[in-house]
Amino acid sequence: MNEERYILFDQYLQGEMTVEEKNSFEKQLSEDHELSSEFETFKEVQLRLTTKFEFEEEREAFKNNLTTISDKHFNTSKPKIVLMRPWYYAAAASVIILFGLFFFDYNNPTFADYDNPETAAFVERGDTNEALKGAQATFNDGKYAAAIPFFEEVLKENKTPEIQYFYAISLLEESKYPKAEAIFNELRSGTSVYKEKATWHLALSKLKQKKYKECKEILETISQDYENYEDVEKLLDELD
Repeated sequence: MNEERYILFDQYLQGEMTVEEKNSFEKQLSEDHELSSEFETFKEVQLRLTTKFEFEEEREAFKNNLTTISDKHFNTSKPKIVLMRPWYYAAAASVIILFGLFFFDYNNPTFADYDNPETAAFVERGDTNEALKGAQATFNDGKYAAAIPFFEEVLKENKTPEIQYFYAISLLEESKYPKAEAIFNELRSGTSVYKEKATWHLALSKLKQKKYKECKEILETISQDYENYEDVEKLLDELD
């Protein structure tokens, strides 16, 4: 997150937006899952701060601490203020988090920690299907947005679990959660070799959205026979 987004979040929560700005912001939230996730995190921080600083004396001490930190790390020439806006609390708190000084537990695992898509190898030598070759090439290059239309073209005539699986991963990488999760759920309810892999990536989808409880519940359904079960155990330990 950045300071500009904190200001935007605060304006929305404080009811300071015009009707047009409010509608535009809500439209962004519905379309941009990353923005929506950051907004939920911001609201959680605000709630924790409100709970933590129930008493004015503690609140003043914390405000002074944040002012010192923000002066040092934001390099601002503005004079110190006594009454700080909510976004200012959050922005300063983010610095503390980065330096390991914040007293809340933000040591949750992240999607990036486990985001290691396997190499796609579904194109056979001599294959003339350009959409199939395009899907494999762009996927393996990490160009997931470009891979998606190739997969969609292939799936019109070749709806195999393998193609569905790699298509869903591309969707997940682009934060298109509903579509990705629908495919993962379809695969995990089947009997193909992608059953457990799909379940693992469904859990990763929840992790990327910071839905830790749902992530853990899904992980607990994965069989110990899954080829990368050590990753499942590691993630479960980090979520405890």
